[in-house]
Amino acid sequence: MREPFAGGLEAHTWQLATGLRARGHEVTIFGGTGSDPALRVRAMPVLPPLSAQARRDVSMPPDYFIAEHHAYLGLMMDLSSSAGCDVVHNNSLHYLPVAMASALRAPVLTTLHTPPTPWLESAIRLCSPEHASFAAVSAHTARQWSSLVSAITVVRNGVALDRWVPGGGGGPPVWFGRLVPEKGAELAIRAARSAGTGLRLAGPRPDAEYFRREIEPLLGGDVVYEGHLTHHDLVRLVGSATVAVVSPRWEEPYGLVVAEALACGTPVAGFARGALPEVLDEHSGVLAAPDDVAGLAAAITRAASLDRDAARHRAETMCSVDRMVDGYVRMYRELRS
Repeated sequence: MREPFAGGLEAHTWQLATGLRARGHEVTIFGGTGSDPALRVRAMPVLPPLSAQARRDVSMPPDYFIAEHHAYLGLMMDLSSSAGCDVVHNNSLHYLPVAMASALRAPVLTTLHTPPTPWLESAIRLCSPEHASFAAVSAHTARQWSSLVSAITVVRNGVALDRWVPGGGGGPPVWFGRLVPEKGAELAIRAARSAGTGLRLAGPRPDAEYFRREIEPLLGGDVVYEGHLTHHDLVRLVGSATVAVVSPRWEEPYGLVVAEALACGTPVAGFARGALPEVLDEHSGVLAAPDDVAGLAAAITRAASLDRDAARHRAETMCSVDRMVDGYVRMYRELRS
């Protein structure tokens, strides 16, 4: 967890921990090596080399699966013998923190960041309600889990409004985020070209084959890939854009880039998918039908006329870190009572 963040989950955890500490809470963060030193992360257990006999097992799963299993199993075993925390807040996507919640002395709160996944769904079906509580990053995500979890508190992700600051706009639209198939950057490029606006893209490229196959052939002229930017450079880029284009090809659980764009005073043009309709209103964004490139092009044109102060106001009232931290602190107190 360090800038530039690999994705929204990392950014969320950084923001929440920093916000809690700013209010005087003692926070211990467990995560991977290489995290931001300011977070004082305690590294999770690293898998020692497997024996030759274990590697000959014909059912041997991929190395990353075993490494993650070892890390979370070791963490939960350590926490089960510790009495040093009041609440365990699970922001991971792994099944073991839910499956082993009953082994801990402290209550466990899990934030649901994604639609249901097979492993996590299995763990939730088997866990006892008295040992596990749940929050969701949007009402949309809460509805997706409602058949499995009867009580879910919605605590929307927040952005630091003193770090994501308004810009003057006026420049070409921007698309930013992870360049992966489910984010649909190729649709945003085609829509921007159709609208005649051009597009600047920024973000990490974890799927090199997707980038080579779908994105690179569309670059050139008024469509430019700016790279994986530092926070400072990304804020300047987003704040200089007339519109932020958000083009999910999946049911976006929240859409942190939407909140970040609004905080920069940049209206959003996007697909009406996932949580986007609840994060945006008619003063801060224009939505098109999912995968409708022509509709997205029209949304870009219409969003360019929206008031930047209204976009910033939407971030202040809906998407701030303070609102997010308030929501979680209330849940922590309820769990401890």
